Parts: sequence; C-alpha cells; structure tokens
Amino acid sequence: MKTGPDREIISAYPYRSACPSSVWRQLIGDSTRDIILAGYTNYFFWIEQPAFHATLRAKVEAGCRVRFLLGDPGSRVTEQREIIEDVALKVSTRIRISLEELAKLSDLSGLEVRFSSEEDATNHVGLSVFRFDDQALVTPHLARLVGHDSPMLHLRKLQDGGLFDRFAEHTEELWERGRSVD
Repeated sequence: MKTGPDREIISAYPYRSACPSSVWRQLIGDSTRDIILAGYTNYFFWIEQPAFHATLRAKVEAGCRVRFLLGDPGSRVTEQREIIEDVALKVSTRIRISLEELAKLSDLSGLEVRFSSEEDATNHVGLSVFRFDDQALVTPHLARLVGHDSPMLHLRKLQDGGLFDRFAEHTEELWERGRSVD
C-alpha cells in the first residue's frame, strides 16, 4: 500500500503510446466536470479516439467544461520544435489538424480553445497535461522525442498539494496567460 506522495501515481508508462486507448476512452467518458487537454498539438485525439467530435459535443452539452490549450502554429517555439523533432508530420501541421477539427465544433459555447502565451510556449511544448476531473495523464517530453515516444504518468488526486494538484496548477497558470484562438 502506498502512503507517500507517490500514492497519486496510478500507472507509469515508458511511452505515451504504451498507454492503452481504453484508458483514454474511459477517462474522457467518465469525466463530468472538466476535460482539459493541454498538449502542445493535441492532434492524436482526433485520430485515436473514435467519434471524438460526438463525444466532446455530448460532454459540453451535459455541462462538462472542455478546454484545449494549444501551441501557436506560427510561433518561434513551434518552429524551433520542428527543427528539433525533424519528423515529416510537423508540429505546426499537427496543431492545424486540431484547429481544423475544433472548428467543426465552433457552435459549442462550452468549448474553449486558447494558444499558450509566447512567454509560456517553451514551458508548454515540454510538458503535456491532460486532465479529466480528478485524474490526469502527464507527459514530460524528453529531449528530441515526439510526444508519443516520451514517458507518461497516470495520476489521481488523493490529497491537496500532491502531484495531481501541482500539474493542475501548472495547466491553470498556462491557461490564464494564454490567448484566444481567433
């Protein structure tokens, strides 16, 4: 039985891609208050989660707050990250995929989308936090690796000021300083 600060860690994955899609699906499906997707691109949701548009629409219509925090596809940090990653599917393209898909849900008043501020972009590009009520999936991005090749922690809030709260506060801070997507 865990008794220390690590008791909030449900699982650890050596790669984000090692987390079963059923975990993501259950976290999204079980959320009733908050879904906050603060990955720099968030594009993989549209590819990996069946009927993601319909799921988001149902969540928002049921009163769940849904937020997407994205990197700015035209920013200097995005350009630098593209050079670092050196992969065919560029960071700016992945962000634009999310923006294009989110545009299909633009009629939802409970769906919020922001770009991280220019000052916070370097903090955002290096850490993805995906919050689902009192659980979160957190990916610290390693050196030159893309998100799916970086490790991930699955956290559950069990105490005030614990790991979950630390990452939730980080995300809220980035959100507050972010700017609207026009």
